[in-house]
Amino acid sequence: MSKVEEADAVWFKSSYSAGNGECVEVALLGDTVGARDSKQAAGPVVTSSAEGWRAFVAGVVDGSFGAP
Repeated sequence: MSKVEEADAVWFKSSYSAGNGECVEVALLGDTVGARDSKQAAGPVVTSSAEGWRAFVAGVVDGSFGAP
């Protein structure tokens, strides 16, 4: 995601967010998904293809990654 795209992005948190500031924010831009730490909005952004993001979320939901 370029800095221009990042500046125009609409960031959102999961509806499951506890509101304690320990959240990941996500922005959708066409076929790209950006994710960042909500406490560091100006910090780094991790990007993925939309397909890759869907696979990651599916893996989280089905427990593929296990508990930390």
